[in-house]
Amino acid sequence: MTEGKEPPAGETPRGRIGLSARLLMLTILFVMLSEVLIYVPSIANFERTVLEARLRNGLIAARSLMLVPNDEELPEAMQATLLKELDASALAVRDDGMKRLLASTAHPPTVDRDIRIDMLGPLASIHDAFDTLVFGGDRTIRLTGAFPEEPDHELEMVFSEAPLREQMLTFSRNILLLSLMISVVTASLVYISLQRMLIAPMKRIGKAVRRFAEDPENPANIIEPSNRTDEIGGAERGLAEMQQRLQDMLKQQKHLADLGLAVSKINHDLRNMLASAQLVSDRLASVADPTVQRVAPKLIAALDRAITYCQSVLAYGKAQEQAPNRRLLALNRLAGDVGETAGVIGHGYIEWINAVDEALEIDADPDQMFRVLVNLVRNAAQALEGPADASLVSRITLSAERVGSVVRIRVADTGPGLPEKARESLFKAFQGSMRRGGTGLGLAIAAELVRAHGGTITLLDITPGTTFEIEIPDRPVQLKDVRRSRAS
Repeated sequence: MTEGKEPPAGETPRGRIGLSARLLMLTILFVMLSEVLIYVPSIANFERTVLEARLRNGLIAARSLMLVPNDEELPEAMQATLLKELDASALAVRDDGMKRLLASTAHPPTVDRDIRIDMLGPLASIHDAFDTLVFGGDRTIRLTGAFPEEPDHELEMVFSEAPLREQMLTFSRNILLLSLMISVVTASLVYISLQRMLIAPMKRIGKAVRRFAEDPENPANIIEPSNRTDEIGGAERGLAEMQQRLQDMLKQQKHLADLGLAVSKINHDLRNMLASAQLVSDRLASVADPTVQRVAPKLIAALDRAITYCQSVLAYGKAQEQAPNRRLLALNRLAGDVGETAGVIGHGYIEWINAVDEALEIDADPDQMFRVLVNLVRNAAQALEGPADASLVSRITLSAERVGSVVRIRVADTGPGLPEKARESLFKAFQGSMRRGGTGLGLAIAAELVRAHGGTITLLDITPGTTFEIEIPDRPVQLKDVRRSRAS
C-alpha cells in the first residue's frame, strides 16, 4: 500500500499546498489588507474633494448672480441652463440669517442629507463617504460652505447624490484594480525571490538528507555547502559537519565491529595456546631452581590474567564489563606487579619509581585495578621510547595518597606530553591514541573500569610530561550491616 507513504524529503505531498504557494497567497492577502487601510481615508478624501469642487463652482456662479438686483429675477431658461451646468437643483446664499434664492428648478426636490463642508473632520468624512457608498443613490444633498473672503456669507447647493456615488464607485473600482495589480506584481516578485533564496536551497538540503540516508558511508553524499553567509548557508555548513561526524562515527563503529569479529575468531585458539602455556608454567613450578621458583608464580599469575582477559575481551563495547569484585588491596605491592608486567622495572633507560606508601590500602577489584594501572604505565613507557640518550630524563612515577575515604593515584612520566589532537579525544576508543598504529583502547578501558568503581580519571595540566590522576572512593557502608555485625 502506498496511500500512507511519506514523500521524499524536500518534496511537497500531492494534494497539499506548498510553502511557496502559501507565501504567494499570504503576500496577496497582506497587500490587499494594506490597500484596504489606504482605501478608507482615500475614499473619504475623494468625496470631500468632489464636494469642494462643486462648492467652488457654485461660488463662482453665486458671485455672478449676486450682481443681479434683488428685485429682479433671472429668466427661467437661464436658471435652468446655469443649474444644469452646476448639476444642481437649487442655489442660494445666506447672509446674516437672511436667505436669498439665486436659482432653482420649477419643482425642487426634498432635501434628504445636509453636509457642511467645514464640519467634515477625518472621522466624519469617513462616515459620510461610506454612508454615500452603502445607502446613497436616490437621495438629495444640501451642501453648505462659507465664502473664502466673507465667512459670514454661506452658499447652499442642492443636488442629487447619484452622480457623486457613481464617481465614488468608479474611484473604488480603479483602486481595487490597481490594488490587485500591485498585489500580483508584489506577490510574484516575492514568490520568485523566495524560490531562489529559500525554497530551492531547502529542496537541495532535503535531497542531500535523503541521499545521505540512503548511503551514509559514501563521502560523495555529504552536502557541499554554498558560499552563502545567511541562515541557509549556516544550515548547510551545520548539515555538512553533522554528516561528516556521523560518517566518522559509522566508520568507527564498523572498525569496532570488525575488531570484535576478528577477536571472536582468534579467541578460541588463543585460549588454547594460553592453556598450553599454563600447563608448562605449572611444570616449571616444580623445578627446584631458586630463580625458577621466584619467577614461576609471577608467570602463572600473568597467564591466569591473560586467560581471564581473553575470555572477557569481547565484553568491551557491549556494556558487559563485570561489576568490580572489590577487596582491600596493598597498593604498593600491586604497583610492583604493574611495574614488572609493564617491563619498566630493570629497564635499560627508563627509571621506575614506586612512591606508594607500603601501608596504603585501597578498596578495589584486584584484576581491574591492575588493568587500569598497566594501561597507564605502558602508555607512559611508550611515550618515553626512543633512541637511548643519557641526557634525557626518562622516568615513570606511580604515587598515591588517601584523602578521607578517597584514594588518589597518580601516574606521571617525563615524556613529551600529549598532543592537542589526542587531548580532544581522550578516553575515546579508536580516537585517543597517542602513537601511530595505536587503537586508543587502553585509556578507554581504564576509564570504563574506573567509572565502574564510582571513581574518576583525569589528565592533569602539569608539565613537563603527562600526569593522569585516578580517584577511587571506598564502598559506602550500609548502616544495617554495621548494626548486624555489632549485634553478633
